[in-house]
Amino acid sequence: MNRSTASKGTIVLIHGLWLTPKSWDQWKARYERAGYSVVVPAFPGISDDIADLRKNPSGLNGLSMGTIFDHLAKVIDGIVAETGEQPIIMGHSLGGLAVQILLDRGYGKAGISIHGGQSAGFVTLPLSVQRATLTIFGKPWNMGGTVLLSPKQFHYAFTNTMSLEASNRVRNGMQVPAPTWPIWQAAFGMLRNKGDARIDYAKADRAPLLFIAGGADNIVPASVNRKNAAMYKTGVIEVKEFPGRSHFTCGQDDWEQVADHALAWAESQTAQRPKLIHAA
Repeated sequence: MNRSTASKGTIVLIHGLWLTPKSWDQWKARYERAGYSVVVPAFPGISDDIADLRKNPSGLNGLSMGTIFDHLAKVIDGIVAETGEQPIIMGHSLGGLAVQILLDRGYGKAGISIHGGQSAGFVTLPLSVQRATLTIFGKPWNMGGTVLLSPKQFHYAFTNTMSLEASNRVRNGMQVPAPTWPIWQAAFGMLRNKGDARIDYAKADRAPLLFIAGGADNIVPASVNRKNAAMYKTGVIEVKEFPGRSHFTCGQDDWEQVADHALAWAESQTAQRPKLIHAA
């Protein structure tokens, strides 16, 4: 059966670094109950087999943002071929940056970047970001490898609003090694609007884009999302900040508030817009 006739439409949920599609389980179930088909693609080399990835993460070595974004574009091409329309695209962290890239390529009828990594062409490096990424930038010889955050590192970067004990439960159940190259790419991309994270900030026909930021996020502070949004010169671009929310916003208590706001905003932006079939 055609996916678009069996539901209100399709939502694509894109995970970030150190996590897997499993991190979206609650959101997927909630949106399916709301009448949507939900697709949760994995990055190349990522699966929900956390133990196996921790044991052997070599398949992630050298994984680039461009490879990830191209893979996601092919997933959406398949959705459009099946349904005849573009999906709503939501992403967290690097997945939030992927949302920006995909909309820039002409995909999506609305995009939600949740605590998303910054696109290219502007410099911002708050102290909390420097501390959260020290384990990566402090080891340049591991530029093409992977890194697994220690309990304290994970607590600071992801779950700083939780107790260390609660954070460890999240870490043990969800964290996988992350390729370090995309984070280096993001750092290099601050210098100029080039590379895999390049955006045409003056693009005339981009789908509406919402940045959701968290007031307690250490690795992608709200200030980064606000500066990112300010780079755009055209289209519908909005920012919503939720005070007191960490980088683990999609899983921490009251995640439903964030999920419902994201969907309501997307629906409000797409209600009067025509179906978008082809990517640019």
